[in-house]
Amino acid sequence: MSDSSTVTPGTVAVGIDIGGTGIKGAIVDVTTGTLLTDRKKLPTPEGGKPDAIAETVRELVDSLGEIPAGASVGVCFPAVVRHGVTMSAANVSKKWIGFEAEKLFEKTLGRDITFVNDADAAGFGEAKYGEARGKDGLIIVTTLGTGIGSALIYDGVLVPNAELGHLEIGGVDYETKAAYSAKEREDLSWKKWAERLQVYYETLEKLFSPDLFIVGGGVSKNHEEFLPLLHLGTPIVPATLRNNAGILGAALLSTQRSNPLE
Repeated sequence: MSDSSTVTPGTVAVGIDIGGTGIKGAIVDVTTGTLLTDRKKLPTPEGGKPDAIAETVRELVDSLGEIPAGASVGVCFPAVVRHGVTMSAANVSKKWIGFEAEKLFEKTLGRDITFVNDADAAGFGEAKYGEARGKDGLIIVTTLGTGIGSALIYDGVLVPNAELGHLEIGGVDYETKAAYSAKEREDLSWKKWAERLQVYYETLEKLFSPDLFIVGGGVSKNHEEFLPLLHLGTPIVPATLRNNAGILGAALLSTQRSNPLE
């Protein structure tokens, strides 16, 4: 990996998205939200321990080729992140809990990075480059998958670590009832699942009065099956960036050092 070429700071960045089964990344033009390289992907090391994941990220970054001087690096990870420390761990080793993750990646990569929650990165990417591009106000991005990930963006500023999937509704952690995994586990029809989503999004409306909901996760490709069944006062639209959302969001957040995440 070399960085002999130079770009204007804030225009090109590397985005890395770490998941429980795969780690993917690319070099990004953050002014347009386009990938400047092919998206590379490597399997997440079995056990998901810190050193092994950091080394895999280094291999992935090296595989991207020349990283221009002035390009920042953003890494997103499935955990609550506070000042570079991972406070939780989802589908990775419990060794991440309370771990100085940002410092490990900076040491391994030999460069400064911005380290953020994966749902925050994906949500920020969707809000900046997807359906909500150019829109102000409060945008709530949710991802419906194994759980419910969430991101809050207000007038273009990310409010980090909004774990809205864990809202207690009817005495239960509601992602256990409304995540896509619940639909699959209980073999719910689209209509029955949508009834649960109605309760969830109505609750978010009451608490936050958002201007827009964006719904992501793999199931969003089937949005015609369930979004029209919801009756809300807030517009609700499917996410559009698919597997690139985390890469784009992490890359863009790395260029915004004044963001509250820092």
